[in-house]
Amino acid sequence: MAFCPFSSIFAVEMLLVFGGTTEGRKAAKVLEEAGSPYYYSTKTGEQDIVLHHGMRIDGALDGEAMQAFCREHGIRLMVDAAHPFAEQLHQTITNVGKALSIPIIRYERIYPQRDKEITWIDDYDEIPRDIHSLLATTGVQTISKLKFLEAEGIKVYYRILNRASSIVLAHQQGATDNQLCFYQDSNDIDIEADAILLKESGLSGGFVEKVNAAKARDMRIIALKRPKLSISNVVNGPNGLRRTIERLLPEFYPLHSGLTTGTCATAAAIAATRVAWGDNSFEKNVPVLLPNGETIMVAVEYGNDYAYCIKEAGDDPDVTNGLEIRAKAELSDSFEILGGEGVGIFTLPGFDYPPGSPAINKAPREMMRNNIKENVRVTISVPEGAEIARRTFNPRLGIEGGISIIGVSGIVKPFSEEAFIDSIRKCMTVAKASGAERIIINSGGKSERFVKGCYPNLPQQAFVEYGNYIGATLQIANELNIQQVTLGVMLGKAVKLAAGHLDTHSRKATMDKAFIQQMLDEAHCKFSILDSQLSLARELWEKIPQEKHQAFADTIIRHCETHCRQLLPNGQLTILLIDDKGHIFSR
Repeated sequence: MAFCPFSSIFAVEMLLVFGGTTEGRKAAKVLEEAGSPYYYSTKTGEQDIVLHHGMRIDGALDGEAMQAFCREHGIRLMVDAAHPFAEQLHQTITNVGKALSIPIIRYERIYPQRDKEITWIDDYDEIPRDIHSLLATTGVQTISKLKFLEAEGIKVYYRILNRASSIVLAHQQGATDNQLCFYQDSNDIDIEADAILLKESGLSGGFVEKVNAAKARDMRIIALKRPKLSISNVVNGPNGLRRTIERLLPEFYPLHSGLTTGTCATAAAIAATRVAWGDNSFEKNVPVLLPNGETIMVAVEYGNDYAYCIKEAGDDPDVTNGLEIRAKAELSDSFEILGGEGVGIFTLPGFDYPPGSPAINKAPREMMRNNIKENVRVTISVPEGAEIARRTFNPRLGIEGGISIIGVSGIVKPFSEEAFIDSIRKCMTVAKASGAERIIINSGGKSERFVKGCYPNLPQQAFVEYGNYIGATLQIANELNIQQVTLGVMLGKAVKLAAGHLDTHSRKATMDKAFIQQMLDEAHCKFSILDSQLSLARELWEKIPQEKHQAFADTIIRHCETHCRQLLPNGQLTILLIDDKGHIFSR
């Protein structure tokens, strides 16, 4: 076992992660956001992962060794992100947690609904014997458990990882070279067999791809069910992990996350729908499916004919913090979302919905639809919304009468400016360490998704979010001597950047219509923004003739380059301007 030799200098409140999996990698990414030290344990040490605050422990830990490590290093919380079928490790972690009164979080995978066309088994001895040949994809460790099938006349092939240690282990368990095949792609099966044996490994384990590949070859599919775990704190995504750590080990994160108004409205709507359909259990926590596919538990309360959720902003400065967001659900012939008291109304074009619609954005509406399968009429209301809205940008944007129900991810991640820029620096350092020939900086997930199509061969680490801190990110790139940088920017931030605002946050920069008009004139676009009622820059794409889009984009990019290139004097900067449909413009 190996670990950081200077670990004893840290405070005693420590966290230990059991990884080596995709979930382990995701967990480490979440923990790195905190800037606090932690330990990351793997059995073999073969996982390629970059840690800045995490200290690696390589080598298996039995119960005695795990207890000794936890005592010596002041472990106050354990995260079990190990493979779902690592049953012995799960049990050891559970036993140690109980013995030392250390809470445990299980980072579980996301599992698709069980397909009725698949033969589901609880143990290997339940494998049907009416097959002549079987492709086993259950891992090298299971070969000895399947040898009994060969004794019964079934030809078994073993699909394993193509690495020396796995091949040696396979031979030790009695597998011949003729029986071995190697993972190339979950979508391909290159062995002729009657049936395939899978583990219920979830979405991150390629289960769906393997099932589809087997169905394409008309193979019988046999799947071993995942083991049942007896852990109370189960999460299946990064947001749930962070929020559970914030609850169980509050000091680990300097700033705590919160919930968007969209998530609060969705939780209230779920609870209200249950009541409308006769569920009188009045559960205090309801599961909410987030846009990224993970599920988190959200606290709710109940009124006379409605349910409500208290807006929780975490440590993010937000005037909506503490607001009561209500939902009333009524049985209907279709699914419908209405806005009630304290929910604003769109009065100008340019939003997801036309003027006159309640200010409930697209992402929250989709969250409610994805979480609620029943036909109900849901009315969202915020009793104090009209008063609070006066203290927001809503009136300036043309949203009147209340607040907006918003939130793309469902989660509010709080960062001070210093902490956010520090997180950018960490991500840029990892990006450079990945060896990528070019680093792509984007404002967020939407722009990143569009720009990825231009650079399909770059690793995920090469894509870094700058939020609003374009100038600081470019300065970091220069400090790290990164030679090639692509800046992906959407129009709303681009017009601010073109005017010289290297921090595009709305608190520091607003849309300068006079300067935008100057750029329109330079591009020979015959459109007057000064005489229009445009509230959002992105509406310009619809107002300007399509044949002028490139000329306008060239003008914006040229002004952006004027301010950005001086921050990266020794590197090459490419600026890509992105519209809402994903079209990308460059000079």
